[in-house]
Amino acid sequence: MWMLIVGLILFLGAHSVRIFAEGWRTRAIARLGEMGWKGLYSVVSLIGFGLIIWGFAQARMQPVVLWSPPAMLKHLNSLFTLLAFVLLAAAYVPRNSIRARLHHPMVLGVKLWAFGHLLATATLADLVLFGAFLLWAVLDFRAARQRDRALGTVYAPGKPAPTLLAVVVGAAAWAAFAFWLHAAWIGVAPIARG
Repeated sequence: MWMLIVGLILFLGAHSVRIFAEGWRTRAIARLGEMGWKGLYSVVSLIGFGLIIWGFAQARMQPVVLWSPPAMLKHLNSLFTLLAFVLLAAAYVPRNSIRARLHHPMVLGVKLWAFGHLLATATLADLVLFGAFLLWAVLDFRAARQRDRALGTVYAPGKPAPTLLAVVVGAAAWAAFAFWLHAAWIGVAPIARG
């Protein structure tokens, strides 16, 4: 479990600099340069992500079961995850109405993904992993909205075609993950086939 916790500290810590240390980040970028900062950020994030995967896999070998979620919550998690994939796609498709309305759809997608998985899973490792991501997403969304207000950020209005594209890409990615990739990469089939 400690490997999972170290990974979460590194990964989410790197992704929390703008939440807790915006001034330090600005000074570090000035000192290291834009590319130097991005390089350091990427290395710390990748190491953290690797440790999360490794630590979570190790924790799953000897699970500490906390409760038994009803099947209904697993179905609800599938819906939350579908919406999370659409929000993730909306973060990258330019000029879509989802991003125009929500401003930070990727972080909202992480919230839905983490919350859904907290409802549908039952071990201590699940609680640590998804709880940490949910807490980070709540804090990051709040900080991003505060930055938007302080900077007077205005988001361009969305258009129907990019919005449809974001929904289709997100739904297709969700389907690929739910029906094949989740089982192949994580060892759990969220939607039974056959």
